[in-house]
Amino acid sequence: MVSVVHSVAAQSDFAQFFSVLSAGLTAAESERLNDAVTYAWEIYGDRLLGSGERIWSHALGMAVIIAGLELDLESRVAALLFAVPAQDEHAIAHVETRFGKPAAHLVQGVYRLNRLRPISKGFVAVDLEAGESNPAEMRAQIEVLRKMLLAMVEDIRVVLLRLASRTQTLRFYASNPDDLRTQVARETLELYSPLANRLGVWELKWELEDLSFRFIHPDIYRSIAKQLDEKRSEREEFIANAVTRVREELAASGIHEAEIYGRPKHIYSIWNKMRKKGVEFSEVYDVRALRIILKDVKECYTALGIVHNLWTPIPKEFDDYISNPKGNNYRSLHTAVHCPDGRSLEIQIRTQEMHGHAELGVAAHWRYKEGSKAPGADAYDEKIAWLRQLLTWKNEVASSDWVTHYKQAALDETIYVMTPQGRVVDLPSGSTPVDFAYRVHTDLGHRCRGAKVDGQLVPLNTPLETGQQVEIVTVKLGGPSRDWLNPTLGYIHTKSARTKVRNWFAHQALEETLSEGRALIAKELQRAGQTGANIDELARKMEFAKADDLYIAAARGELGQRQLQLALRGDASLENLLPDTVPTRPRKPVEGNQGILIVGVDKLLTQLARCCKPAPPDEILGFITRGKGISIHRADCSNFANLAALHPERVIETDWGEETTGVFACDIVVDAHDRQGLLRDISEIFTREKLNVIGVNTQSRQGEAHMSFTVEIANLRQLQRTLGLIHDVQGVVGVRRA
Repeated sequence: MVSVVHSVAAQSDFAQFFSVLSAGLTAAESERLNDAVTYAWEIYGDRLLGSGERIWSHALGMAVIIAGLELDLESRVAALLFAVPAQDEHAIAHVETRFGKPAAHLVQGVYRLNRLRPISKGFVAVDLEAGESNPAEMRAQIEVLRKMLLAMVEDIRVVLLRLASRTQTLRFYASNPDDLRTQVARETLELYSPLANRLGVWELKWELEDLSFRFIHPDIYRSIAKQLDEKRSEREEFIANAVTRVREELAASGIHEAEIYGRPKHIYSIWNKMRKKGVEFSEVYDVRALRIILKDVKECYTALGIVHNLWTPIPKEFDDYISNPKGNNYRSLHTAVHCPDGRSLEIQIRTQEMHGHAELGVAAHWRYKEGSKAPGADAYDEKIAWLRQLLTWKNEVASSDWVTHYKQAALDETIYVMTPQGRVVDLPSGSTPVDFAYRVHTDLGHRCRGAKVDGQLVPLNTPLETGQQVEIVTVKLGGPSRDWLNPTLGYIHTKSARTKVRNWFAHQALEETLSEGRALIAKELQRAGQTGANIDELARKMEFAKADDLYIAAARGELGQRQLQLALRGDASLENLLPDTVPTRPRKPVEGNQGILIVGVDKLLTQLARCCKPAPPDEILGFITRGKGISIHRADCSNFANLAALHPERVIETDWGEETTGVFACDIVVDAHDRQGLLRDISEIFTREKLNVIGVNTQSRQGEAHMSFTVEIANLRQLQRTLGLIHDVQGVVGVRRA
């Protein structure tokens, strides 16, 4: 090919080649296309040794295929310059300057798609014998499909260029066998031929399938090809006679302008029918096929009646795709008939317009819109809308919810970025490298310390864009930063990443709590002289599911020292732990004291301690004061612990009754990143929950806010619900009961 273009002796050959390349273009467009050939040679020409010559030949082959699809000048220029970005980092800018922004956009789109290399990751897309794909591999490939579909919506020509590129690659492998061609063929049958099928670009679909099938199953391919060739002359004679008969009958009915010819059957489709229907080659109905192209729909149905008059129709082999078009807007009449020789004949009947769409699909009528008032603008808009609807190829790709995912992606402005290995990750628009890291793997997010976008270091709060390659810089050990949870800093955009960061900090807090709880339990066991006690058995005795639950309860103050002593000594020790001044009688509820039960005492004055503000169902203990009755404390109250240490004889067991009345004061502490409206948002929660706020104290320093509220609650369930709602407020880092 190189000599054809650049040998002076072969200028006449180049002129013939260029006439094919520029078919359908104006003189001015042909001149620009010739300039693109020259520019491509300038870029590739000094790299003709080794792979350079292949790149040049590939570019010319792509351009010829694109010309055959009747695409515009920009598409043909992009085909010639598809590999320029890999040779020159400033190539896109140069292409835009020399050939315009549309051509540069196409070159960039093709280059981005070419960077996705699923075969390099060892994908084996299709097992042709089983007809199934590995689910894990399929999920990975669907991510690649998403990127392709996104590019398609932006500009359909990018995908047509990619299909042309893959077709040219298979043509190269047909004459240059290579171990890699089997992988390329499998990927083609999984990704590219279904795409060509749904776009209706049959011209490329058939070639992609036949060449791929030939590389993967050469023996089956040769066997079917041999059976086709053995009776080629007989088949051709039959088709010629059938064409004559149909033409005569159509003419007798007044239809004189009909195009009738035998339709070549493709080997891969023959094998597919044999495999799916479990039949032999001789039983495939459409090995012999005829196509009838007419002027309008009325003539199509007239021709159908004539065909069914000439031969006997085969039941269940008739499909009316004119009245009921396929998903890709394919329209045609399909029927199969029995012939006098006992074999079958398949016949397709369609109009010229239907045929143009069927052969070239979107490329047949597609024209790029230049300006808002360009001719055919409405048709172009309709085409784009139609493209969005037809991309539902779940029959070719094993993903039942593909349509839903794609529609959501289109509506939610999803962006697509790539890992260094070529995997495509979909994220909501506005996502950052931190979101990307957590989407790839939670551990990658935790250890993230920096990011490279397209090879350049960027801040972690940089919004990502479609098509970028993102590499995360990590440390071996470590965790996320609390700054990531500050919405004003913009490190995290997605809810899932924010949840994972919060969970990490919650886990760290849990580990600290467990450690503290172990120390408390160990200290108490040592004090009781039972360091050899079985912790699991002790936990079960205290109605905890496992030892960790016991440790957590001890650290959080939910398990008091007295309860642990009772569990270690047994219930019989209860009387020994009560003050001598309190007589032991059955417990009765104390009237007027919010349902507090005092062991053996009736009508005692009680008051809720202000230091810890107990509320049901907190574990509580009483302390006999001098002149003020019994002060009720939470069992984990530090003040109570000090009083009990000084005067253990004044400690009295107390409990909440079955029914408690009134409200209880409770302190809530909130830590948050300060922002305008934070106090208002938290106050709205108190209002919605109908909680009376009786005390507020807020402090703010260096962007961090510390707030404490005293509210009146009915019970701890109401408190827990309120804490959860406050935790979800934007900017809140932590919330707890004091």
